[in-house]
Amino acid sequence: MQRVRTRLADAYDRFLASDPGLIRMRSALSTVCATGLTLGVLAALHAPVPILVTGALTAMVSAAAVTEPRPRDQALTLATGVPVALAAVAVGSVLAPYRVAADVVFVLLIFAALYIRRLGPRATTLGIFAFQLFFVTQFVNTRVEQLPQLFLAVLVAFASSALVRFAVLRSSPGRTLARLRRAFGLRLALVLDALIEVAEDGPRAPRAERAVSALRRSTARLHTGALMIQNGLAAGTPDARTASSVQRRVAEAETAVERLAVLVLRVLRPGADVDTLTPHLPKVRPAGSAISALDAAALPVLVSELRALRAAIGTGPQRPADTDPAAVRDRLLGYLGDEQLPDASPAMQDVFRSAGDLTRALIGLCPAADGPTLAARGTPETARSRKESMTEDSGLAKEPVPQQQGPRVRPTTRTALQVATGSALAVIGGELISPQRWYWAVFTCWVVFISTSSTGEILVRGYRRLVGTVAGVAAGLALAALIGNTSWLSFALAGLSVFGMYYTITVSYTLMSFFVTTMIGMLYALLHSLTPGVLVVRIEETALGIACGLIAALLVLPVRTRERTDQMLRDALEQLRAVLSSSLAQLGGESGGDLLDPARALDSALESLRLSVQPLITPLSPSRSRRRTALCVLGLLETAAFHARSLAATAELVPADLRIGTDPRLVREAYRIDRNLAILISQVAVRNEGGTALVRGPGIPTQPAVSEGEARAEDIHATRRALRHLHRVDESIQALARTLQLPVRDDS
Repeated sequence: MQRVRTRLADAYDRFLASDPGLIRMRSALSTVCATGLTLGVLAALHAPVPILVTGALTAMVSAAAVTEPRPRDQALTLATGVPVALAAVAVGSVLAPYRVAADVVFVLLIFAALYIRRLGPRATTLGIFAFQLFFVTQFVNTRVEQLPQLFLAVLVAFASSALVRFAVLRSSPGRTLARLRRAFGLRLALVLDALIEVAEDGPRAPRAERAVSALRRSTARLHTGALMIQNGLAAGTPDARTASSVQRRVAEAETAVERLAVLVLRVLRPGADVDTLTPHLPKVRPAGSAISALDAAALPVLVSELRALRAAIGTGPQRPADTDPAAVRDRLLGYLGDEQLPDASPAMQDVFRSAGDLTRALIGLCPAADGPTLAARGTPETARSRKESMTEDSGLAKEPVPQQQGPRVRPTTRTALQVATGSALAVIGGELISPQRWYWAVFTCWVVFISTSSTGEILVRGYRRLVGTVAGVAAGLALAALIGNTSWLSFALAGLSVFGMYYTITVSYTLMSFFVTTMIGMLYALLHSLTPGVLVVRIEETALGIACGLIAALLVLPVRTRERTDQMLRDALEQLRAVLSSSLAQLGGESGGDLLDPARALDSALESLRLSVQPLITPLSPSRSRRRTALCVLGLLETAAFHARSLAATAELVPADLRIGTDPRLVREAYRIDRNLAILISQVAVRNEGGTALVRGPGIPTQPAVSEGEARAEDIHATRRALRHLHRVDESIQALARTLQLPVRDDS
């Protein structure tokens, strides 16, 4: 029985880690519950099926469209949305018999809904209410004489959505943030699980590559969880200082565990020069040389210490009962001062020091993440580590990183014009295909522009939507044949489809499109109008909407994929430059400001770059050379970002009195790296493969410009680590220049 409970608890933890903060689960449940409650009330009032469908679709829109983090703002948006929804339903019902007028108003509503996004989240939501509710009237084919019942359905839907949001499934921003922090701890534990498997199996094991791939995936998910926490901090913490403290502790733990994973792989694969965990670079294969005998002897000790760290997270298998947590904690922290290091290679000793660094990060994380159990009080090492964490928190800076000036045409204006043009084309073509289902093409044209910024992104999103639609048509026909005329079963399957749609919306656009089409099939089954011809028209209208969207994106203020990726690349390089500048100022004894904000701004810029290069790296990309180049550029930037984040974290550990940044050699190399970045940014801006060459210097000094007797061993090691990270950043920048076919000259 205990084993079953342990497995169930482990499965539950993995589920929580897969959906940080239960955000997707709550979104899907809220939508389904609001829809079900609306249908229950309307069914009790003996509303006809068209009114039931109207109420259900309105409940879906009102439950999903409100995105403000604070409950007060959500309530105000819902209250403001009621008259907007009623007006949209009234106008749609009045214009339903007048096809041309309805088409014109539909296109104008689409333009307005996208144009007013510049006014903020509430305006965005109100625009969605207007457009979607007008769409509902065209879908159900409502009439003026039905307006009293339609108004009732809308009011019931909004009331149901409010009841579910604020009573049944109420969750404050603080509780959501607490769940996010717990999910971060669970993902951190999964990274350690994968790292333990890698260390136990060794480099020659048959499943070594699979274990390393699992480690890469776990680390990437941990990074995603850290970004989600960052996005939820503003609304989930009582003040800015607390938000900065939580953000700092999470960033330190993430950086420490990623550095530990890289160092372990370097030991297990000597000579392979493992530099990053990014999956975008060619996979590192084991080098020809085998692990040394000393390192092989120390490997079981390392696995034991990794298990101790894993147990400290507080989930999964716990440490043996005869193990003293305080003794384990002090032993791990002692590695930072070279205490009880194993007789092994310097690389293996660095691994043990990194384990101590992760221990210290977990101690700092405890007040912020409520997860690790390493923070028990009562030992000198713990007290000193906590004091250092408190000292760092007391000096948090608030200066934002300057942002690049935007384009002359606002993105909202460009998108509104493009979608309006594409929708007009879709109306014309949709009417030719099916006068009764033309709005499907318009709706598809609208949704393929959501969260896209270039023609290539629209093409990828359109392809995924078409694949999901075709699969959904097949599933809808199969389910309709199985359930026959059983209305309650159709409603149940439609509800499951709604849940699947909102649960997968941020995971897979193809799956989301599949569930949307399945839901539509169930709705038509309820209306007793589902035929294979109707679903075939669905595919045709979807393909037409995608084509119209692409035509509009190419003809109206087009943004080429190359332009978008170049812009995002420049932004990422500028943020990288800001992180290096702040870190080097800190190492020089100056006040470089808070190093965390520039590091997270770099992460956000990289995330935007990843999205912009999706059209280039998709397996369907026709240009294999561009795909390889894009993957290499992304991998090198992620490598540079990892070492820049690590440099920023390490710079804060180096005592100010060491002032290694004042070493003339380091000053010269820092100036050269900054100049190389400036050249790289300017070359990307003008898209010129020639021009000024980057400079390869004599290299970053590997020894600090202080006597090792003047500082603690821990401080000396932190200084060396900072220099190594700066050296890796320098190498990544030069490799990036060569990948982009920019000249690099040797000035050593």
